[in-house]
Amino acid sequence: MMMLLMDKIALALANALALPEAEIRPLLEYPPDEELGDVAFPCFTLARTMKQSPANIAAQLEPLLADASWSVQAAGPYLNFKWNRELAAAQLIADWHSGSLMRAAIGNGERVIIDMSSPNIAKPFGIGHLRSTMIGNALYHILRKVGYETVSVNHLGDWGTQFGKMITAYLKWGDEQQLASDPIKGYLELYVRFHEEAEQHPELEDEARSWFAKLEAGDAEAVRCWSQFIADSLKEFNKLYARLGVSFDHFLGESFYNDKMDAVVQQLQEQNLLEESDGAQVVRLDEHELPPCLIRKSDGTSIYATRDLATAIYRHEEMKGSELLYVVGSEQSLHFRQLFLVLGKMGFAWAAACKHIPFGLMKLDGQKMSTRRGKVVFLEEVLDEAVQRALQKIEEKNPALAGKAEVAEAVGIGAVVFGDLKNTRMLAVDFVLEDVLNFEGETGPYVQYAYARTQRILAKAADGDVAAAPQPADYVYVTGDYAWLLMKMLLRYTAALGDAAKRHEPSILARYLIQLAQAFNRFYHHDKVLAGEEAERIVKLKLVQAAADVLKEGLELLGLKTPKEI
Repeated sequence: MMMLLMDKIALALANALALPEAEIRPLLEYPPDEELGDVAFPCFTLARTMKQSPANIAAQLEPLLADASWSVQAAGPYLNFKWNRELAAAQLIADWHSGSLMRAAIGNGERVIIDMSSPNIAKPFGIGHLRSTMIGNALYHILRKVGYETVSVNHLGDWGTQFGKMITAYLKWGDEQQLASDPIKGYLELYVRFHEEAEQHPELEDEARSWFAKLEAGDAEAVRCWSQFIADSLKEFNKLYARLGVSFDHFLGESFYNDKMDAVVQQLQEQNLLEESDGAQVVRLDEHELPPCLIRKSDGTSIYATRDLATAIYRHEEMKGSELLYVVGSEQSLHFRQLFLVLGKMGFAWAAACKHIPFGLMKLDGQKMSTRRGKVVFLEEVLDEAVQRALQKIEEKNPALAGKAEVAEAVGIGAVVFGDLKNTRMLAVDFVLEDVLNFEGETGPYVQYAYARTQRILAKAADGDVAAAPQPADYVYVTGDYAWLLMKMLLRYTAALGDAAKRHEPSILARYLIQLAQAFNRFYHHDKVLAGEEAERIVKLKLVQAAADVLKEGLELLGLKTPKEI
């Protein structure tokens, strides 16, 4: 395998300093000003061990690092490297051809179980559910790409006292004809009506509690209603998952763990971790300055912390997960801190490998969404409108395009998904349809269009030019500034992948793809790829092919489709 260019600098520095390459590689950075160089090495961390100023260290290292692949210059505490563009271009194309340009090995096959999406049964799949679904989906693919075995679990919200309310509302006011035509909206109306009626008739809450008790006891009528809610919901959810291109290795709802919770409580009792608090049973976390973790309420019922303990134990012991990720909103941060600490107190060393992957709330006009009052932006409606707008744009720009409906589906949904993923996940997103569906600037369609442009160039090129290999002297044709900026962005792909994987942050990859698309578009506008002599066309086409492959793979890792024409 060809050695990546950044690794060459790291190796040269490691040899000059007699330090492990693994210590040097993470210190390399990209200068903020392109004029300074292509790669920089700050000498600050060496000052303490070498007992010299960073500037002196840089000056001493400069003559030791001469190489045909780059020029190097000490600038204060930094060493700035500028690549030999011809050699770098040859190396990049060789790395692309061998596959190492797009290879980022971080994991060693460790199994990572990702809890993601997890909508509530009999409630709408709102735009707010998009975040857990698509952040989780992107992490699933990114982590798999860098060497982990990923397993996705949809932890459906199919249990809880709300089902007593749903059964009560369904039996009192359910309209079978309406529910058959649009079950989720029908169930939402029933849920909202229950809360409105209960304000005037509090006895409805008692009736709901009674129905949930029957469900827990296995009452046939209660189970029939509950099973119908699940079947109807999954049918609708799966339609949306198909449109989003998301699939799951397992659908394991909360009810799956009903028979696994008593064993957890028993273990906590045997380990003397449970304490009484106002009639309830809790695990104290005073040493961590956190409130106690409630395990059983005063009426003897277990709560979701108990269920999540059972879930984590099952995922580690039965599903063999070496790392457990929970892609759940940041409002659950305290719950997960408590959960992981209790697992640790139970003696599970693997609790350290449990990670909450939080994200900010998605709001509608500044308000947190609520199903109690029915104020929900239905994801299906958002996707439909996005696709319709994409179709209008395609009709304007390319009316003769074949398969317009399919392309509009890919572009419209891509706009919504990318519009979410490009945001740092911890930021709250105030959902405004016009912003998400802006097809200009830093958007999914912009990146998709850059990929389609690469395909148009390659389709126009002569077959012989596309297939031919450049000669060593030909790389001079891609040493101009625009080609060089594109090459530098391509060289950063594996670093973006690695950072996105290590930080569990898909926005790093999304932002990288925007920059790559911008670099490609500048190259496309300034360097006429299909003009010039045969040798020039051949080497420029290799650069286009490399850009196409990275754009395509990056978009697909984020869950976007890549139409060849838009």
